Amino acid sequence: MPNLPDSVMTPGDVTALESVAHVERRPCGDGDRVWRIWGEGEPLVLLHGGAGSWNHWVRNIAPLVRAGRRVLVPDMPGFGESAGPGGDDADSMPQWFERGLATLLGEATCDVAGFSLGALVCGFLAVRYPKRIRRIVLSGAPALSAHARPPINLRPWQAWPPGPRRDAVHRHNLRALMLAHDESIDELALALHAGNAERDRMRRRRLMRTDILLTMMPAIECPVDGIWGAEDALYRTRPQVIGDALRLAPRFHSLELIPHAGHWVQYERAAIFNDLLARALSS
Repeated sequence: MPNLPDSVMTPGDVTALESVAHVERRPCGDGDRVWRIWGEGEPLVLLHGGAGSWNHWVRNIAPLVRAGRRVLVPDMPGFGESAGPGGDDADSMPQWFERGLATLLGEATCDVAGFSLGALVCGFLAVRYPKRIRRIVLSGAPALSAHARPPINLRPWQAWPPGPRRDAVHRHNLRALMLAHDESIDELALALHAGNAERDRMRRRRLMRTDILLTMMPAIECPVDGIWGAEDALYRTRPQVIGDALRLAPRFHSLELIPHAGHWVQYERAAIFNDLLARALSS
């Protein structure tokens, strides 16, 4: 096994983690999709959130590899280093996932964990390609209610040049949406978020404000688990929505709420999240 960092706390740790990844490129839209792969064993695909990239999972990859997993983490279409999917929302992505997985895994099934927008894509994958997906684990999934969520006060950052004022806006947005506590907004979180936001080419994500994942739940054939931050900004005032939605899945298995954690729970409370994810995957 390549040398993996014991923990990811600095940009240097991210560089070290990325340096030992096996990188594959597969067609996507009018370009390529980038997959980073670590480890051997049963395949687990990790799907990042909106305005994100593979590095939404930097604090989770090494523990999963050490637990014996082959971890495949793509930049989703229109994010990071991957080309756009030829559409402008989550429903245009699954075909490119399946094409990539067919060449990377053959006919093998895989588990998929999805965060935020990636969780919505999990739903589409499970419904459209049920023979591919063995289990899905959702975290911070949108589109679970027909009722509009309270607005989140996100500020535009594009008007400011790189520097302290732009960083201040990114810090505000991290606190408003992604992380539940000021002390969680460390320099690494800021660097990852700022870099990812600037590479986001899929900003018209209308489906995240609908109930489309809720309506798909009864059609998902595989086991479904959920791991949420108890202070997720999408559901802070309505936590019951999560369980009510996930229990519509015929093979709903578990839902865990992690205290003192926000939307980006796998970063903010990584050790607890990693333990719960390993437990869900082994059940």
